[in-house]
Amino acid sequence: MKKTTTIFLGFILLFAIGGCTGGGFKKTKSGILYKIISDKKNPIVKNGEFLKVHYTQKVRDSIISTSVGALPTYARVDSMGAVYNPLEVFNKLRKGDSAVIVMLADSLQKKNGQLPPYIKKSDKLSLTIKVVDVFKTEPEVMADQKADMDKIKSSEIAAIEKYLQDNNIKAEKTTKGVFVAIDKKGDLPLADSGKAVKVSYEGTTFKGVVFDSNRDTSFGHAQPYSFIVGQRGAIEGWDDGMRLFGKGGKGKLYVPSMLAYGPQAPPGAKFKPFENLIFDIEVLEVSEPVKPNPGLPGMDPRMRGHQPQAQQPAHEPSR
Repeated sequence: MKKTTTIFLGFILLFAIGGCTGGGFKKTKSGILYKIISDKKNPIVKNGEFLKVHYTQKVRDSIISTSVGALPTYARVDSMGAVYNPLEVFNKLRKGDSAVIVMLADSLQKKNGQLPPYIKKSDKLSLTIKVVDVFKTEPEVMADQKADMDKIKSSEIAAIEKYLQDNNIKAEKTTKGVFVAIDKKGDLPLADSGKAVKVSYEGTTFKGVVFDSNRDTSFGHAQPYSFIVGQRGAIEGWDDGMRLFGKGGKGKLYVPSMLAYGPQAPPGAKFKPFENLIFDIEVLEVSEPVKPNPGLPGMDPRMRGHQPQAQQPAHEPSR
């Protein structure tokens, strides 16, 4: 029933956009068209509070961006002037409301200058939103966001456990939730916090699609990947799982997406947002990091070596 209602609401909003000069649409002071669908059971949000929303932004029939099927986003509500921005509508909403907001590309161009190449001057841009919840303070937002992320991570860990069981793969689970299948432990010392490591790797999806490698020159890099453990020079899944290996260690890291790239799949990546990943790794070196020369500018350890292509096991995803 809930899924049917959501789909039906989507048709209502899209139909409304097609005739957005009428059909109950109102205008903000700057000229943005909007329509709110509400049962008015909850109070209107107050300035300073935070909306938790799912959204879809479209131009013509193409989706530019959406949070549907991913994590919702949060927006702080403030009084807005005539700035031709969707935020003008947000202070009119309540928990449970849905809304469609329509902006004209030529008006955007007048306000902001040059348009992106995929938007024509004659286009209408639509933003449909669903208010999931309202929070009074930023700490409440942070707690809610963590709860959502933990819920997704738990389901990802369960999916990886099933995959390992179905394929009779023995792997050790770290405290954070990475599954490590060790073929060779390697020599002491292990790659613990503060150690500099050099790694040979190949990254694949659980369907076997190779999305990055420094063993295959077609990906544009062949040198070992270097980073310092514990200094966010790698995605959290690497930083966590690598600690079980020493120099010469070999194995596989089965990484939940929330310890990899989560919703931030890089442009052009061969994996989707919230996709669990596998890394076949070999630890080539474990050593003490080189101390910077006090007479020279310091170098961010993440800048040693390359940034792997898809897109760098070297970068921790945004949270």
